[in-house]
Amino acid sequence: MKTLLNRLPVDGFVLLMIGTVVLAALAPQIGASDGPLHLDVVTEFGVALVFFFAGAGLSFANLKAGVTNWRLHLLVQLSTFGVFPLIGIAFMLIGRGWLPEGLLAGFFYLCALPSTISTSIAMTTMARGNVSGAIFNATLSSLLGMVVTPLLVNLFLHVGGDGGASGGSMLDQFSKIATQLFLPLVAGQIARRWIGGWVARNKSFVSKSDRLVILLIVYSAFCDSTQAGIWSQYGAITLLQTGVLALILLALALSATMFAARRFGFSKEDEIAGVFCGSKKSLAVGIPMAKLLMGDTPLGLIVLPIMFYHQLQLMVCTVMAQRYAARAQPGADGVPAR
Repeated sequence: MKTLLNRLPVDGFVLLMIGTVVLAALAPQIGASDGPLHLDVVTEFGVALVFFFAGAGLSFANLKAGVTNWRLHLLVQLSTFGVFPLIGIAFMLIGRGWLPEGLLAGFFYLCALPSTISTSIAMTTMARGNVSGAIFNATLSSLLGMVVTPLLVNLFLHVGGDGGASGGSMLDQFSKIATQLFLPLVAGQIARRWIGGWVARNKSFVSKSDRLVILLIVYSAFCDSTQAGIWSQYGAITLLQTGVLALILLALALSATMFAARRFGFSKEDEIAGVFCGSKKSLAVGIPMAKLLMGDTPLGLIVLPIMFYHQLQLMVCTVMAQRYAARAQPGADGVPAR
């Protein structure tokens, strides 16, 4: 049993998110946008701080080693911003009429998100894959996501009501992203020469700050959804549907990236980087960006798929990384075979 638990880790951060959801259900008036904590204002500053630290920690020097591997870049970016959105569209078409509109919007939004940075790199390193390629593609994906994700959301999410996209015009959305995400990122990169060392030495503090902001956004989102009556309409069956669909989505993403990597003759190291970077979705970007893109829409159903997918990708990909590592040749160092 202990071995099984070690192989299928439950992220403590996910447990904290579950706790915030329970708290929101019990006392929604405290964390609602118009509540005494004024979390709508607090989280705006928090999101800017998250992306400022992200910019300060971003080393473009580390990206140079992976810049020339164009086939790997195509696999990861086409999977992230091509294959995933197509699956999201299929979910919306198939699920229309028997799944909540907001949940379908949440799944498409999940499919439109960029890849993670830290988890993709960590899994690739654990599996002895092409780490430099993973660093380049995960970073590129996050930067592209600031433009591509809002475009996809505006192209395919037009519903309102119980959870669809209603965050204003595309110009308004890009203005919000520029001021609250991109400018802090650029400011952090400019400040890197002075505070980069401090950020590197205090990764734990920065990580905890990021997670605190995400927890506050999740708490506020579920408080607003509770007050709007979203959860009185949908019960435990919605949670079950979300979990099953998230698992199907992850299985499709892993299968597609693995098939493509092998079909086009990738080295094992490049396959590992492609599979892990091309199947991940970023909770750290997704939840703050949802707050900007969805406007006054209750975010509970929108962020629910992200929360499920986050835990599933950690559990499944940890097992996969261990198996990849076990098959690796002795002395493998994560440098792609040529």
